[in-house]
Amino acid sequence: MGTASSILTQYDIEEVQEHCNNLFSQQEIVSLYQRFCQLDRNAKGFISADEFLSVPEFAMNPLSQRLLKMVDGLNFKDFVAFLSAFSAKASAQQKIELIFKVYDSDRNGKVSFKDMLEVLKDLSGPFMSDEQREEVLSQVLREAGYTKDSYLTLDDFIKVLGQSDLKMDVEVPVD
Repeated sequence: MGTASSILTQYDIEEVQEHCNNLFSQQEIVSLYQRFCQLDRNAKGFISADEFLSVPEFAMNPLSQRLLKMVDGLNFKDFVAFLSAFSAKASAQQKIELIFKVYDSDRNGKVSFKDMLEVLKDLSGPFMSDEQREEVLSQVLREAGYTKDSYLTLDDFIKVLGQSDLKMDVEVPVD
């Protein structure tokens, strides 16, 4: 599994399966490996930000720049681990942990009002003014028992979003 052009062995498949908490079947891992090799155009063994941007669905995502910070330079095992949060079998906590990482762009383990405002700006684009975004976000925080001065930790995210029915599932096509 050293380079993208190498063959995926049964041992590799099982190792990757274990690395992603068995959220993907062996067939799905083989399909993901084929997609990984397509994206890794230079067969370096990892996918660069530019290669990720070649996926139209990724490039069009309003959070693509934030996601790029998380995925740039992933090897196959880490690529599958990243995608595992999108598995239908992933727990709500696994999905929330990924969402938290998207918001926590400076990786300090806390999400500030400013961090949340930046994500809301990415998501809403020109359809909301800065004032509208601040008002909406302040209201959401108040309803959840927080203020603009609060810093949310992963536990806070789990508490707030844990009641939600998060739909972040992506189906892996199996040949």
